[in-house]
Amino acid sequence: MEKETKKTKKVEVKKEKSTKILGSRITEKAARASEKNMYTFNVASSANKTEIKKEIEKLYKVKPVSVNITIIADKMKSRRGKLSVKRGGKKAVVHLKKGDKIILA
Repeated sequence: MEKETKKTKKVEVKKEKSTKILGSRITEKAARASEKNMYTFNVASSANKTEIKKEIEKLYKVKPVSVNITIIADKMKSRRGKLSVKRGGKKAVVHLKKGDKIILA
């Protein structure tokens, strides 16, 4: 008797990668803001508001009402007497209309 083996296919769901949106910014403040339909993302330093708006529409299939951008400054840190630099960057706060949601998992 021969055993029949079923070949299973692995289906990979690939999420599109964005060059402008680097990832979601997960902090307590961002979590509280998400209850008010405001989502925070780390973005490339070369990104502007219109590019971010288009990327959010493409990746998450929601239409942002507005986008606010903040530049984060570099910070000097000291550890055991040695100075180092904590790099800054840019973050974007995306406002969505009521009823729209982005699931950040």
